[in-house]
Amino acid sequence: MLPAFSFVLILVLLQAPAEPLPPTTDCTDMQRHDLSLTPAADVEVCVSPGLSTSFRFDAPAAVDVQDDVRFEELVRARQLLTLVPPPDMTPGERIRLTVRFEEGPARQSATFVLVGHRGRAARQVEVYHDKRTRESYLQEIEQERAKSQQLREEVQQLRALLNQSSGMMGLLLSSALGDTGISAQQPSLSLDEQHSDDTLALSRVVTYRSNNSVAVEVWLRNSGAEPWSMAGASLVNTTGERLEGVRIGQIGPILPGKTMRVFVEADAANGVPRGEVTLRLWGADGRSITLPMVSFP
Repeated sequence: MLPAFSFVLILVLLQAPAEPLPPTTDCTDMQRHDLSLTPAADVEVCVSPGLSTSFRFDAPAAVDVQDDVRFEELVRARQLLTLVPPPDMTPGERIRLTVRFEEGPARQSATFVLVGHRGRAARQVEVYHDKRTRESYLQEIEQERAKSQQLREEVQQLRALLNQSSGMMGLLLSSALGDTGISAQQPSLSLDEQHSDDTLALSRVVTYRSNNSVAVEVWLRNSGAEPWSMAGASLVNTTGERLEGVRIGQIGPILPGKTMRVFVEADAANGVPRGEVTLRLWGADGRSITLPMVSFP
């Protein structure tokens, strides 16, 4: 049996969050735009099918909405526009919204671009064609203070959770570690049993079992000309059934000529899977490797 801390490292790597996608459109709940200060460029607003977004104007305004017949809801008032985007609006789709003020300073119009997102939308957009009032700024300051306080409380909760989830305490709290610890074994595998495109080669395998999951640690050598990053994995038993809840972990891409380890974990009750499984790993570039007859402790 290998030390429990080896499996702790695997769990930490597998549970590490994926790198977030770069932000595009501002999806904050409340947005304010002072047209006397905003450049002439179009202003993007995050919207989503099924979610309501309201525009509030500091003066009477006429609003033209591109493809307005597609919208699920579109309610106009002299200083208010409430909309629910088209049900078929796709992520990244853009719809123009033009505002023309009936009175005020030289800047009489502005164009907003409604950008489709999935499940995220600005709830309220305040538009000022004249300079904002002191009361408006004070209101925004109070809202930002409340938001900062909420974030501080969430950070404290996350820190407390992190302190509890590290090391073997985290394994105990998640019921992964039992009286018998974490079982591990290094199967005796023939290199002839693996199937790949000759650019990926397996050099070492270690399998693990906790109370509620199984995991495989695989050392791979990349003899190809490009780095290799794992995009997915599967574990299939002898009857063709796939293990559920498969998670993958990799510290970084395997560079050409280098050997690194990758991790695969799957949900498994005590004694599951019964017998051997076939492990398949595939990369974003299409290269893959298959290893049959993998067994767990």
